Amino acid sequence: MDNVYGGSAAPAKRLTVPEIRARKGKSPLAVVTAYDFTMARLVEEAGVDVVLVGDSLGMVVQGQGNTLTVTLEEMCYHGRAVARATRRAHLVGDMPFMSYQVSPAHAVESGGRMLKEGAFESVKLEGGGEFAEHVRSLVRVGIPVMGHLGLLPQSVHALGGFHVQGRSAEAAQKMVRDAQALEEAGAYSIVLEAIPPDVAAEITAAVRVPTIGIGAGPRCDGQVLVISDLLGLARGQSPRFVKRYAELGDAVVRAVSAYVGEVRGGAFPAPEHTYKS
Repeated sequence: MDNVYGGSAAPAKRLTVPEIRARKGKSPLAVVTAYDFTMARLVEEAGVDVVLVGDSLGMVVQGQGNTLTVTLEEMCYHGRAVARATRRAHLVGDMPFMSYQVSPAHAVESGGRMLKEGAFESVKLEGGGEFAEHVRSLVRVGIPVMGHLGLLPQSVHALGGFHVQGRSAEAAQKMVRDAQALEEAGAYSIVLEAIPPDVAAEITAAVRVPTIGIGAGPRCDGQVLVISDLLGLARGQSPRFVKRYAELGDAVVRAVSAYVGEVRGGAFPAPEHTYKS
């Protein structure tokens, strides 16, 4: 492939938006969240395709009850940290609550800040056809957009909590139309959260861009999990759709308890942990 600026183009270091689109129906996309340098470096080494800096950091990192308090500045801060640790994975960031809803122009301003100040390569926003013009405006100025349908955490109060969506035929068909509207507006992929698997499969078949499922069954073009859920860092009961691939919360408590015991008992630091004169 020729570089338009002259010479041969070097291979892309990061997974690009066109490459993600091209994975539709071919190779499933593995997506995880990360919010800091250390975790981002580890998931990058593990080979994930896309790292999402989600506004779920409000709950996972800050201990809030929902995602609504997260600010644009906080998203950019965490985005910069994650960007420093990643080289191959595509980096997408959630547009936080009220950073895009007011108007398409407001969405462009916020999205531009996320790419410039947060080092993101694309942004994700929640909502369907009612935000198609917002998506179109973002894409028009060169800001790639990932959509998000189904359970919309930023609408938790309107939805009456974190509940499965799309169970009625009417709601399912609206979700199909919303997905098509997002695709037509230029979204390069769409997250489907907490919807019945048959509805997710119908949406996946109805659009030409990849769908990324979370609690949406196996017939999406990829899957995403929150890293603390995947690793078992959040102790206690997990949502039904979560598979815990480790129980690191228990391991952390055991390790720190051992440290506390050795400090109090005088076993740490030992001679091998001290410098010689």
